[in-house]
Amino acid sequence: MAKATQKTEIFESYRPLLFSIAYRMLGSVMEAEDIVQDAYLRYEATPLDRIQSPKAFLSTVTTRLCLDHLKSARAQRESYFGPWLPEPLLTAEPTTTLVNRHEMISMAFLVLLENLSPLERAIFLLREVFDFSYPEIAQMLEKSEVNCRQHYHRAKQYLVQRRPRFEVVSRDQHQLVSKFLQAIQSGDLETLTQVLAEDVTVWPDGGGKIHAAPRPLVGRDIVLRLLRGLFRKQYVNVEVQIAEVNGALSLILLIEDKVIGVMNFAGDGSRITEIRTVWNPDKLQHLQPLNSHSASAHT
Repeated sequence: MAKATQKTEIFESYRPLLFSIAYRMLGSVMEAEDIVQDAYLRYEATPLDRIQSPKAFLSTVTTRLCLDHLKSARAQRESYFGPWLPEPLLTAEPTTTLVNRHEMISMAFLVLLENLSPLERAIFLLREVFDFSYPEIAQMLEKSEVNCRQHYHRAKQYLVQRRPRFEVVSRDQHQLVSKFLQAIQSGDLETLTQVLAEDVTVWPDGGGKIHAAPRPLVGRDIVLRLLRGLFRKQYVNVEVQIAEVNGALSLILLIEDKVIGVMNFAGDGSRITEIRTVWNPDKLQHLQPLNSHSASAHT
């Protein structure tokens, strides 16, 4: 019994790491949790004296499970209706501290990872985010060190060329998002115009489940029309909360305590340059009901 307890405690100490690997690999909170549970079952079935390094064993199992999962998920992603965004992850809670490398958990960055092959994604994340050595990665993935280095450098070159600018959540960002929210709720077009960059882009993810534009919307005038129509007609009585999602300030929209959408913001310090909106109900299930301690309410 003592050994079983010890084994469970060891696994729980690595759970945040395993979830972090799986979420970045898959872009899905629920799928990542399923992968971690599968990793636990395999760990539980393996005698402890056969595991030299629990961290290496669990990371290897989790990564391989993700790679297997992506083989079947890739076709679904390719046929996804409209822009694909990751499932929103609340990142301000103490329990998520260990999964945060905020610049590498942003929605924009996770979307870029989707353009890498699953193997490139795994090698890049294990090396860049989780600091595994090339010999460790080679053993985990049953590849040569030379092969791993080649995949890593190819992935890094692609990401560096396209990597989005990242800002740490600051008081200025709070003020910017608060001004955006107040302008939306009061119909203050002048303030709304001031907080949006001229080339602001909205990325809407409805997944074919909720009516949303099938492609990104670019330009302040277009976005202003979208936002005014959205909040005037569809979300007049919606409750809105400000929260940190994927390392960036976001608005969480609720009707009768049910999350119906998440608006994730990126900016240049003075204006909002990108808004990523997740409306697909399948991607919001893990937020139901929203923990009242995760966000601060604004009405």
